[in-house]
Amino acid sequence: MDINQLPRREREKRRQRQEILAAALDLFADKGFHNVSMHQIAERAEYAVGTLYKFFQNKEELYKALVLEHCDQFDDAIVRALADSRDEVEQLRRYVQTKGQLFRAHLPFIRLYLAESRGVSFTIKAGMDEEVGKRYDALLDRLAAVFASGIERHRFRDIAEPYHLAVALDSAVNAFHLLWLDAPERHPYPEDPDAILDIFFKGLVNA
Repeated sequence: MDINQLPRREREKRRQRQEILAAALDLFADKGFHNVSMHQIAERAEYAVGTLYKFFQNKEELYKALVLEHCDQFDDAIVRALADSRDEVEQLRRYVQTKGQLFRAHLPFIRLYLAESRGVSFTIKAGMDEEVGKRYDALLDRLAAVFASGIERHRFRDIAEPYHLAVALDSAVNAFHLLWLDAPERHPYPEDPDAILDIFFKGLVNA
């Protein structure tokens, strides 16, 4: 439903919630989750602290909402990217490109999430909230469906389970992101998605 079609009061509530989440992300990214209070978030968002508690029971719930909202944004963008083509090779290219764009566009959130996940790569579900884990599983299932379709239509050789191929590709993409994050000048993120995909498409061993 278009937000502009909602009643004025509901639109106002949504605007307030978004401003609170944006203020929280700024503070969390700058100071770390544990060094920020609800009062500081309220001050940054220019609301009374009681307004925050109308939306979130505590800081942990606010952080969870922040994570899930970004996960949903990422998921929507990837679903749209995969739907833009019916060719499996092109779908994989769009997946790699879109994930790179999302990573760079949401860098403060990515840094925060990695820090609060104790540095664990976000390809790994260890320590993830159950709801975040479900979203990650759904992403891998969509990617596996692309590989399965490509195998069925003989675009890809049947060398591994589609789900395993999805895990391998997603992990490779994330590894390139993390290299860039750690040393952007030494390891720039590839602009051409085939720089990553050729690892899968061309293979390593000479025939």
